[in-house]
Amino acid sequence: MASGVFDILHTGHISYLEQAKAMGDELVVVVACDNTVRKRKHEPITPEAMRARIIDSLKSVDMTVIGSDGDIFSTILKIRPDIIVLGFDQAFDEIELRNELEKRGMTAEVRRAGKCADDLTGTRKIISRIMELRGE
Repeated sequence: MASGVFDILHTGHISYLEQAKAMGDELVVVVACDNTVRKRKHEPITPEAMRARIIDSLKSVDMTVIGSDGDIFSTILKIRPDIIVLGFDQAFDEIELRNELEKRGMTAEVRRAGKCADDLTGTRKIISRIMELRGE
């Protein structure tokens, strides 16, 4: 399982999902719901259904679900993955995540994907570059 916002798809996302797919047999991707994006990051540029459709069309992805609003563990409990792959720069604490999974009776392995070598590997980086090109 991998998860993220995936607001503006970029090579960092592609690298993350390809790495996650290589770590297991099947890749389920959780796309953050709009309310979660608003609470944790920013106003979503594209709505959750559109982001999920884009992610679902990728070759490395076997299934895409939109995450629940609130408790991330409710979505994890529904999927029951063997492996949870965190993105290189995702703000999850791996030890805290493992401990919380254990408390809930889950034995999923938690791994972290490596960094992508490309330059524009973040939504905020892309937006900043667009603003720079526009002279803003």
